[in-house]
Amino acid sequence: MSTFAFRRRSLLCSAAGLTLGGASLAQAAPSAAGTAPAGGDPGASYDVAGDIVNLENAYYGIMARPVLENYKRNLDYLNLHNSHYLRTRFDRGVMPEIRAQLAAYAGVAPTEIALTRSAVESLQNLIVNYKPLKAGETVMIGNLDYGTVMDAMRDLARRRGAEVASVTLPDMATRQNVIDAYRTALEQHPRTRLLLLTHVSHRTGLALPVAEIARIARARNVDVVVDVAQSFGQLDFKIADLGADFVGANLHKWIGAPLGLGFLYIREGRLQDIDIDCGNSEHPATDIRARVNAGTLNVAAVMTIPAALAFHARIPLAARAAHLRGLRDYWVTRVRSMPNVQVLTPDEAGMTGAVTSFRIAGKTSMEANVALARRLADDHGIFTVAREGAAGGGCIRVTPSYFTTTVQLDRLVAAIRTLAA
Repeated sequence: MSTFAFRRRSLLCSAAGLTLGGASLAQAAPSAAGTAPAGGDPGASYDVAGDIVNLENAYYGIMARPVLENYKRNLDYLNLHNSHYLRTRFDRGVMPEIRAQLAAYAGVAPTEIALTRSAVESLQNLIVNYKPLKAGETVMIGNLDYGTVMDAMRDLARRRGAEVASVTLPDMATRQNVIDAYRTALEQHPRTRLLLLTHVSHRTGLALPVAEIARIARARNVDVVVDVAQSFGQLDFKIADLGADFVGANLHKWIGAPLGLGFLYIREGRLQDIDIDCGNSEHPATDIRARVNAGTLNVAAVMTIPAALAFHARIPLAARAAHLRGLRDYWVTRVRSMPNVQVLTPDEAGMTGAVTSFRIAGKTSMEANVALARRLADDHGIFTVAREGAAGGGCIRVTPSYFTTTVQLDRLVAAIRTLAA
């Protein structure tokens, strides 16, 4: 057995007796979190269609079998007990406990988070309701940020009479030149009030040194809002480690919860700087939940959060991050020296996780990369996605997950060699 295969087999550990926030996960919902065999290959807990090699796992992370089974039981239970359960047990006891467990997993206080349907919804709520921005000041975005989140920053600036500044990060990024790019931009725009940072870019997979940039911003009295859609549950960190007062996250990518779950974070003491969302009177103004949409969440999905957290916790976060980085390194080291192939994340520690994009020389338009992704699918049976927004043009994003094998990555390497030739 190879060293890499042995690492895959050694990651999964037992979650028996796991508690978060001082309460048993099994007590948070009407059915206990699913259990999977201790030890063995973590990929064995996933049921994956075999018709194509899926290397587009940054879109969302499929539920592991125990989580999916728990979700189905929760759907059945909710459908059976209906509003009586929602207005008694769920509202009064289950939901507060789920929120407490999620907060503990994120390393924050329950009063600092509110559930949403996605990271985008979380970030939109934080940005469009950000109160301190005044006319003549500046909001700052980067070329690797998420499109709809950048739109929210532009909309905020338009409504407040503020300016928009943009940071362009080099494709050949290093920790230092990324920090320098933001430092220079902040110096050139001294009236910046709000800075958007994307922890892991959905475009290239570049991981920003957020804590360092946030310190620079804080010294200039600039607030930072961080998009952790691609990093929460994948990289080894807690929300407080980022040094930002405002964060938007989801639970259906790297945590592996059902689709349609996210949360926003507002550090204690900053709640008054985010306005109540759409006049939400369901909660008092002193409650963070007044900062999110007042509509009904997918309750069965929310009920499944404890099962997702329990399964996720079976692999220590540091080992999880190392495993995913190992999958990325496996294929990247085999293509980096190929003629005409450009890899858009560095090998520098802390600057990438599972996600990495590549580009073929001369193929910089979005149309060209869509065509290349189609060739990967049609000719090689490998599913990827084209991305745009990087400084040098379009690229193809590759994202392995736990069920990805080295045989599949070897297949990717051979396909890239063919494309590059």
